[in-house]
Amino acid sequence: MKAAKRKQLEASGWKVGSAAEFLELTDEEAAYIELKLNLAKRLKEARTKRRLTQKDLAVRIDSSQSRVAKMETGDPSVSLDLLIKSLLALGVSNNDIGKAITNNNSKAA
Repeated sequence: MKAAKRKQLEASGWKVGSAAEFLELTDEEAAYIELKLNLAKRLKEARTKRRLTQKDLAVRIDSSQSRVAKMETGDPSVSLDLLIKSLLALGVSNNDIGKAITNNNSKAA
């Protein structure tokens, strides 16, 4: 957000902050969400790079197209296990999965 816009909002009585602050997430909760979103993004990238549809991936992992859609959007009902299993089914290497995991912008140590 531009500094001038932020200053204008704050002068009008608005409080400006992050989604984590608004939701009162701990650093660990914010890091976990960021981790899942990074894996979800990597899953979609890997699937589209291989020119597969969500349905194609669903068949590979014995799931449904709607479940794959939820995985790619970071739906909270999707487990980390399923995200990792799906990445491996697409042939993503352990190193690439590790890079997606460590590409975490959170402050949790």
